[in-house]
Amino acid sequence: MLSIPLKIGPHVLNGRVVLAPMSGITDAPFRNICLDFGASATYSEMVTSDIRLWQHEKTQRRLNIQQQSSPRCIQILGIDPVQMARAAKMCVDLGADVIDINMGCPAKKVCHQSAGSALLKDEQLVREILSAVVKAVDVPVTLKYRTGWSHTQKNAVEIAHIAENSGVQALTLHGRTASDKFNGHAEHFTVAAVVAAVQIPVIANGDICSGPQAKKILEQTGADGIMIGRGAQGRPWIFREVQEFLSVGSVQTLVSIKEICSTILRHVHSLYAFYGELTGVRVARKHLGWYLDNIPNGHVVKHQMQRCTTTSDQIDCVNQFFEQHLFDQTCVEPTHNEQQLRLGNASLQQLDPKTIAKREVLAA
Repeated sequence: MLSIPLKIGPHVLNGRVVLAPMSGITDAPFRNICLDFGASATYSEMVTSDIRLWQHEKTQRRLNIQQQSSPRCIQILGIDPVQMARAAKMCVDLGADVIDINMGCPAKKVCHQSAGSALLKDEQLVREILSAVVKAVDVPVTLKYRTGWSHTQKNAVEIAHIAENSGVQALTLHGRTASDKFNGHAEHFTVAAVVAAVQIPVIANGDICSGPQAKKILEQTGADGIMIGRGAQGRPWIFREVQEFLSVGSVQTLVSIKEICSTILRHVHSLYAFYGELTGVRVARKHLGWYLDNIPNGHVVKHQMQRCTTTSDQIDCVNQFFEQHLFDQTCVEPTHNEQQLRLGNASLQQLDPKTIAKREVLAA
């Protein structure tokens, strides 16, 4: 039963494990890496529904889905039903096979605009947005949201009913409230309640970083799929590991050091091609940092890697690290450690407020 593929509208996926949309992270290069490692589907970074801003280079990159395999999923963010419907239609014109609506982002700058998870406070507006988007497009519309605005305002089941009645064809529920942000642990009891309340597919999201965790959550909630976000940062092979565990009860293909090295090099080269050298190097730094967090002896070269300013410097640094520190290693065991999800192995208490705010947006 755990190997039954997830279905979103007419799209039958090749498994049950999908990549979460994450602003500043799930660009086209990272999505393609995750697809190569077995992600059943990937979602774009969230795109504003204000089409006047779509001419910006940053938004143009986020709308770049043409080279991705189907289903191509774009997530949109906004508060105006008419604007959201227009944006959804334009995304379909650009090649989107699925439109996902963001009602889960807890970042302060998003919620201050009454968008993202702040929408959960206004169920009538939720209904209007979902209905408008569903009517505007002829592709499946999905919803990603949280369990509620706060622990005293949890309305995930009510939102699920509104979504299903509006024609939404799948739900993804992150097991925290908006006020939780990314503190504490995600709970999935609410996911089970939503699964029991609706007939459409429900995908569980939040703190899933291993095959055993995914299996346990699927069994306990009855969810149709798993969405992995921060657990994939620096570990895109997690999709292969989780898919294998769900299929046969163990991870059959351990990621080798050689495969990690080739993946990193392929990833940074694709970032350089996608962004250009200057921006590509900057974007690559954070991904390299996450990779190194998951590799033996990664701390040895992490700070040096962050100081590289050219593509050749970064590539030389990667090659030298693997040659000098990992020549005697063969494979990396799958991790079951939830602490690796904690924003690059740093606790929120150790970060300054500006860094916390920035990382909340990146991980939303």
